[in-house]
Amino acid sequence: MAKKPTDWRKRFGGAKPAHVVMLHADFAGVKAGNTMLYVARIPRGETRTMDRLRNELARKAGANAMCPVTTAIYLRVVAEVALRDLQEGKPLDAVVPFWRVVTPDSKIAKKLSCGPDHVRHLIALDQAQVIGG
Repeated sequence: MAKKPTDWRKRFGGAKPAHVVMLHADFAGVKAGNTMLYVARIPRGETRTMDRLRNELARKAGANAMCPVTTAIYLRVVAEVALRDLQEGKPLDAVVPFWRVVTPDSKIAKKLSCGPDHVRHLIALDQAQVIGG
């Protein structure tokens, strides 16, 4: 039986609000006893590495760390929704600029429906808009 395609918009809309939890055991490189932020959005219009994004969001929420697994999962959800929006005709500056965090050589880019080459293309288009004003 073929696997049903993921409904990225439904998954995006069903995301839990950001919340901070206390870890009772080590998880994904974060030590037990630390607080960790789970969040379903990325800052719009900013360039970040995944580590920097996680650290900044955690700090803003008063947590010690942000879950790397959840960050990757929801960053992919955000990216797939943005890709669908682009396919439906929304302009580049009207979608979440996931390519400012997802690099073409990342694991996430390889899993995206568009693939790493299209992420590279979006980065070039984004840079052209900055240069062109």
